[in-house]
Amino acid sequence: MALPLNLATDEGSPDWLNKGDNAWQLTAATLVGMQSVPGLVILYGSIVKKKWAVNSAFMALYAFAAVLICWVGWGYQMAFGDKFIPFLGQPDVALDEKFLLSRTFVGYLPNATMVYFQFVFAAITLILIAGALLGRMNFHAWMIFVPLWLTFSYTITAYSIWCPTGWLAKKGIIDYSGGYVIHLSSGVAGFTAAFWVGPRANKDRERFPPNNILLMLAGAGLLWMGWTGFNGGDPYTVSVDASLAVLNTHVCTATSLLVWLLLDIMFFGKPSVIGAIQGMITGLVCITPAAGVVQGWAAIIMGILSGSIPWYTMMVLHKKISFLKHVDDTMAIFHTHAIAGSLGGILTGIFAEPKLCRIFYLVPEWEHYIGLLNGFHDNRAGAGFKQLGVQLLGILFVVFVNVIMTSIICVLIKLVVPLRLSEEELSTGDDAIHGEEAYALWGDGEKYESRHDSFYGADQEIPHSTKSAGAGGQVEMA
Repeated sequence: MALPLNLATDEGSPDWLNKGDNAWQLTAATLVGMQSVPGLVILYGSIVKKKWAVNSAFMALYAFAAVLICWVGWGYQMAFGDKFIPFLGQPDVALDEKFLLSRTFVGYLPNATMVYFQFVFAAITLILIAGALLGRMNFHAWMIFVPLWLTFSYTITAYSIWCPTGWLAKKGIIDYSGGYVIHLSSGVAGFTAAFWVGPRANKDRERFPPNNILLMLAGAGLLWMGWTGFNGGDPYTVSVDASLAVLNTHVCTATSLLVWLLLDIMFFGKPSVIGAIQGMITGLVCITPAAGVVQGWAAIIMGILSGSIPWYTMMVLHKKISFLKHVDDTMAIFHTHAIAGSLGGILTGIFAEPKLCRIFYLVPEWEHYIGLLNGFHDNRAGAGFKQLGVQLLGILFVVFVNVIMTSIICVLIKLVVPLRLSEEELSTGDDAIHGEEAYALWGDGEKYESRHDSFYGADQEIPHSTKSAGAGGQVEMA
């Protein structure tokens, strides 16, 4: 019987192509891309002081563009291509028409779709690293850092964990959508790079208020909603597992946000907006390695833990451990991504459901992919402990690779250009670095700061001179 015309195969729709899967994969990739551009561009540009708004947003935008060129030039093949060494693929271009239009290594998709989908994941990893470096890294050093780190760090973890021939993939590690490859990597690399770059100016470390909280919330919202593609796209097919991953993602995130908010109210007396965003991020990160392989009740538990454990490490332990206080991690990437990513990887080893893993990995064997709780339930405790051991091994591997490679890259860059901005640039910010400022000045260029903002009360003295704004005056935030 002949197929309907819209399903019939032709040169543009070969018999292996699933049009529905391909459409969703392209959509999911674009959702992930929008987490970075404009999501994190907006979030970074608004969560920092006004004088750092342009620089912070542009670090994200530059990384997005630079990663794409490196990715199609050599990065994709190093992460997903033919084996070169046990933990790395062979460098090669991903631009040839014959390669891009042929079927990819998994799913009913062309390589072009897979290259695009994996690119947005690589890009957001570099942009997350930038979060630890805002407000002091030399932009020229950042321009060099991005291609070097993508080439010599990201590709190693991506190949080892996600590529079917990677050594951790063969051991059966579960990283559904990047808890290890993206979040643990970016958290460790960001913290390590922050150590080498050095801290912000003392004035910025002491007081670093957002310049626009409403825009900050908008950027955070794009990040959250974009996670539908982040986790929903990783089965590489329009499956029931993709639907489960999306729902688990949002359930865990909402739980984590509420737990973090309650802890802020209990211990600090006020519902912090920035705190709620941090709780949102830790929930998103924690569920990522487990999204489609755990049940809904497990997603709730993971949300409770992701809203409380990173809160404790950030609000309590960070102030007690001198080394953590010494390293200036601007956006607390270590806590929100390294700690939350590790937590998610461990909890995946505890809660992973074998039947869900079977749907996701499409493998008949049951030796791998069983959480410890299910191992006890099915009288296969040994397999459960083995899975948990593989999850822990993955954490150690990612930490080791990122500390070593990030340190080497920073030391090498330092031989060429300074890693940190000069004191004059640190004092001035955007205007000294880019010759541009985020907000236009009102009137003839005189600056104004309102007495009635979130930092100064109506009866308080403003620490520097101001002028009346007049009708329609531009208010300059801190």
